[in-house]
Amino acid sequence: MRVTANGDPVDLAGEATVSDLLAALGLGGKWVLVERNGSPVRRADLDATRLEDGDRLELVRAVAGG
Repeated sequence: MRVTANGDPVDLAGEATVSDLLAALGLGGKWVLVERNGSPVRRADLDATRLEDGDRLELVRAVAGG
C-alpha cells in the first residue's frame, strides 16, 4: 500500500495503522500530531486507525521550549 506523508510517498505492508507509519518513519506517536485525509487522528486512536491505499497524512512534530 502507498500513502503520502507530508507530501512524500511511503510504501507500507498490507493492513498498516497510523502507528505502523510512524514507526516506519522513525517517529514516536507521543510527539507527533497526525491528520489523515483532512481529519485529525486522536493520539489514543493511532494503533486502531487503519490506513488505506492513497491516504494523505500530515504529520507535525510537537516541539517544547522554554
